[in-house]
Amino acid sequence: MKIGIIGTGNIATYLLEHVNPNHEFECEVVALFGRNQEVGHQLSEQFHIDFYTDLQGFLNSPIELVVEAATVEAASAYVKDVVAHKKNLVISSIGVFKDIHFYDELKEIAALNGVQIYLPSGAIGGLDLLQSAQATNGLKSVKITTRKSPASLGLDGSHKKQILFEGSAREAVEQFPKNVNVALVLALAGVGVEKTEVCVIVDPAAERNTHTIEAEGDFGKMHFQVENNPMPNNPKTSLLAALSILAVLKNKDLAVKIGN
Repeated sequence: MKIGIIGTGNIATYLLEHVNPNHEFECEVVALFGRNQEVGHQLSEQFHIDFYTDLQGFLNSPIELVVEAATVEAASAYVKDVVAHKKNLVISSIGVFKDIHFYDELKEIAALNGVQIYLPSGAIGGLDLLQSAQATNGLKSVKITTRKSPASLGLDGSHKKQILFEGSAREAVEQFPKNVNVALVLALAGVGVEKTEVCVIVDPAAERNTHTIEAEGDFGKMHFQVENNPMPNNPKTSLLAALSILAVLKNKDLAVKIGN
């Protein structure tokens, strides 16, 4: 399968470094789309792929699946065109779905065009459990507490340990669009963006991005915590977020799939 990537940042570079040299993925990145021409041309030369600054040219290339690895703004601008061009799609900027109508519209376009949309688990886990618990609408409550360093939240180092935010997943993504994508994917898997509770804590002593998920329902209770190492060149992004995209690419065509 031929893959195109939207974005020229750390996640895009990480995918380029790991997909083409690894034959286990049974796919190949052949095209890159972005606005940063300097970096785009550097990546094109380094990895021997085509670089596009024109979306239509990118979508008309021989790609079958597109990985959005850019920003919420880029996802909002481009992903509808991707599925309208009958390309399967992996979305990393889950925060684009803070507008649930956008989510519903994208699903409808994908269904009309017979394509699949994949939402990686990102920097968290436990999504299979939430989906199972909600199969008969038996999930009662879901909360995620995110603890990050000031640098990971894009803040200066003067901040002391404190709660920065408490509210719904929708509100959290509006305030922290680059930092709490996990809240949206959690909400989509569970009780929705309004009912999913989010707490964001800044902690200068935090060496890892930590997410604690608590859920309760007819199934019982869940308490799940993951401590993520950041990507080497970007403290705002957990390495697991990039790995979750690789997992989607590696497992999407398996005859036997584990979990949901």
